[in-house]
Amino acid sequence: MAGLLASVVKYASVSVAISVALYAALLGLLTTASFQSHVVYLHSIQMTWFKDLNVPETFGFLRNQVTPFSLRTADGERLYAWHVLPIELYRKHELELVAEPVGFVPDITSRHAFRLLRDDPDARLVIHMHGAGGTVGSGYRVPNYRALSAGQPGKIHVLTFDYRGFGRSTGIPSESGLILDAMTVLDWAMNVAGIPPSRILIFGQSMGTAVSVAVANHLALQFPPVTLAGIVLVAPFVDVPTLVSTYRVAGTIPILSPLARFPLLFNYLHRFIRDKWLTKDRIAQYVRAHEANAEKYRLTIIHAEDDYDIPWHHTPMVFWHAVNASVPAGISYEDLEMRKLESKIDLGAAGSVMEWRTDHGVIREEILKTGLHDVVMGYPIVTMAVMRSFESTDPFFTS
Repeated sequence: MAGLLASVVKYASVSVAISVALYAALLGLLTTASFQSHVVYLHSIQMTWFKDLNVPETFGFLRNQVTPFSLRTADGERLYAWHVLPIELYRKHELELVAEPVGFVPDITSRHAFRLLRDDPDARLVIHMHGAGGTVGSGYRVPNYRALSAGQPGKIHVLTFDYRGFGRSTGIPSESGLILDAMTVLDWAMNVAGIPPSRILIFGQSMGTAVSVAVANHLALQFPPVTLAGIVLVAPFVDVPTLVSTYRVAGTIPILSPLARFPLLFNYLHRFIRDKWLTKDRIAQYVRAHEANAEKYRLTIIHAEDDYDIPWHHTPMVFWHAVNASVPAGISYEDLEMRKLESKIDLGAAGSVMEWRTDHGVIREEILKTGLHDVVMGYPIVTMAVMRSFESTDPFFTS
């Protein structure tokens, strides 16, 4: 019996030692730029097995409902993109669209779908910024495109793209690189497709929320400022240093959370985080800029309580940073929580809604009971958020 116990203890000790060694090796690798990039962006994970992105029909779209094309960034990278037509508009022009060749298009301006976007003064455009990992065709992103245009299926187009290093896009991802990518797409939308900012909405999910806020803030700080129809963020995070404190890769492998009991080591390792994605600071700058310029803005933040990838408590923090920036004297997190007790709308199983209004803007927090990290993207709550944003710039949009 004693021998058996000794063997079990020895086996357990060896297992613990191996686990500690592997974790230490992981931490060491995380201090290197290349490995850290793969962990943060997961860009090598395609999640579109046995399907060709240049054949969108295999993802459930109608023939030529999606136009695959590419954009060139200022630093020479090529971004792979899809232009997704709303279903009712497609129905009206089905014969012309079906008659065109399928597949990747070297010059999208030659296509009928592009002209339907450019030449319609009522057209709206949602620029979709996806999360880490995968491509434009991965997972729940395809149902998301349908939800984005469902409110006005004759008017709302979707433009989605893969950041550098993702899918068929060239390059290596970085914070500055992804921001440049998003700016490239917005520039194309405004200057090639000719869609004014008031008819463009940015939608971001997960990692895409950080990119969305960074780009919207950049536009707001320009002179003159560029004001969009709105921003919709699903499952945002405060910043990367805060996120890695609880984040688990693929929902299972912890990053820094086991070290939370050792503040000195924990804080030391934070120094090695290259791309910090400080959403909390950028969203505050975005709100302050719009308030100072007396420009109208609409910001919607959505999160599900059962999100196991990015804990939902990030959203109340992001919401507070935005609201605090809208108040000249500021408001504490605790005071805002007290205001929520008075103003928050309890929707039962559907969650809750809190809306903060100023003379210039609306900041809306929507917390769902269920929806996980990705499934929520196809929910009607996304459709409603898009419609509220477009209606805020044009009350007659739905008529």
